Parts: sequence; C-alpha cells; structure tokens
Amino acid sequence: MQEEMERIFNQFNEVNYNPPKELVREYRTQDGNKVREIGPIVFGYSMTIGPDGRPTIREFGNVKRNKLLQGNDSANTIVGEVGPRIRGEREPLADVNLAEKEVKVILEMPGVKKEDIKLSLSENTLEIYTSDAQRKYRKTIEIPPEADTETTKSTYTNGILEITFSKKSIPRTKGREINIE
Repeated sequence: MQEEMERIFNQFNEVNYNPPKELVREYRTQDGNKVREIGPIVFGYSMTIGPDGRPTIREFGNVKRNKLLQGNDSANTIVGEVGPRIRGEREPLADVNLAEKEVKVILEMPGVKKEDIKLSLSENTLEIYTSDAQRKYRKTIEIPPEADTETTKSTYTNGILEITFSKKSIPRTKGREINIE
C-alpha cells in the first residue's frame, strides 16, 4: 500500500508540469507578481468489506488512472498504466445502500448550493452533476433493479446528497401444488 501511495504522489508531482487548462488560474497580485495556481486536485479512496467478506476499494476525486489496454474492442486486457488523467470535474464518493423498504444513494458533494445540483434519471442509471463554476462534480450510478424510480426523493444537507427510492413491491404468489407420481 505504501508503494502505491508513493507512486500516486509521484504522479501528482508530474501534474505540476502538464495540468489540465481548466484547473490552471493565473493572475497578478497587487505588487505586480504573476501567480499561477493549479487545482483543486482531489484523489481519495474508500475501502469497505462487502457481505461476502471481500474488500471493495472505490476511488473518488478528479484524478483517474489511465489504463494501458492491449487487444481489440471486444477483448481488451489491462497491461499497465500510463500516468494519471485529471479532469476538471470531481467524482464524489458515493454509496448505494439497500434497506428492507428502500434503496438509498448517498453522495458527498461539499461546497455546492442545492440549486446547482442536477439529477438525471433514465431506466437504471442516475447521473448527478453540478453547474457550479468553482466545484464541479459528476457521477453516474447504476440503480439496482429493485428500486422504484417513480418514488424518487432527494435531500441535500451539509454537503451530503441523499436520493431515496422505495423498493418495488413484488407480489408473492402462493404457488401451485405438484402431484407426485
């Protein structure tokens, strides 16, 4: 893990020489000096243990790994990495929780106003993005099939966006009797 963190740190240092244009701001101070700011550059990960006992690691932020693929479109194989890819939009940390009667999607999106958050729902995909000029977020989440998308409710408080779906009611049939021969 320490080697991985050192590799990521070295990639961040390389970003200083070739940052995305939307993350660079240059201005002059009152005394006439030119200042160049780069950022924000956000990278993080969340590690959880699933119900099967296996760890799940999810990355978030605006830094993504560039995977080097080999093969054709239908059967690509990851053969390595080619440095980080940095976007102007951050990918927020998101969780999809299944409860007994509802499906809840929780995203961490600090620093934006409720009015700047846009939600787009189509079939089984939820897209969340912001129109704020300073903090841009974008995330596409696959909604579980048991979520009733007609019952969607959302709230945004203290940087936390919660989107709640009721679970579809699946009628339980009694079944039929089978004769034994």
